[in-house]
Amino acid sequence: MAKKIQTEKKQQPQPKNKKSIWYKIIPAVVILAVIIYLFFPNIFKKTEKDSEYVFRKDGELTFVDSTGTNVKTKIDIQIADDDFDRELGLMFRKHMQENHGMLFVFPQETIQNFWMRNTFIPLDMIFVNSKDEIVTIQHATQTLSDQTYSSTAPALYVIEVNLDFTNKYNIKVGDKINWVRTQPKL
Repeated sequence: MAKKIQTEKKQQPQPKNKKSIWYKIIPAVVILAVIIYLFFPNIFKKTEKDSEYVFRKDGELTFVDSTGTNVKTKIDIQIADDDFDRELGLMFRKHMQENHGMLFVFPQETIQNFWMRNTFIPLDMIFVNSKDEIVTIQHATQTLSDQTYSSTAPALYVIEVNLDFTNKYNIKVGDKINWVRTQPKL
């Protein structure tokens, strides 16, 4: 009689059930997200303002007639007097209040050239020489355009204001500006 040899079947180690780990982690993450949302709801919200540059009042600018005596209007200005601010200008902004504008200050008086790339606000551009006299006005510039808008004479300053601002306040070539910085440059 043949001896039946029974071999014990070796038990192989059972692999850990990967699904069981995820069944514990996923609910914990969801619960944590819900708690964060309930206590900090604004953390998940992106508003239009978050993606837009906003006006920063750096100073005030007054438009006066050619004699320098009669005030035509006054605006609050954001001053762009370094390479970064001059390059950025009013790009990516969706609106600007009527009494706001941007004053570009250049290191030297020369023919100035501007474009409206990434600029959504229709503007008037006012070019001003070192004697604070307006030498050129570019009315109704084309938004989102690479078209060049240039001064007809050397300019040290350029002021960007809303479309038709110059017509509304009767600002003309030959008029003058006075401006002052009211906030220290950061």
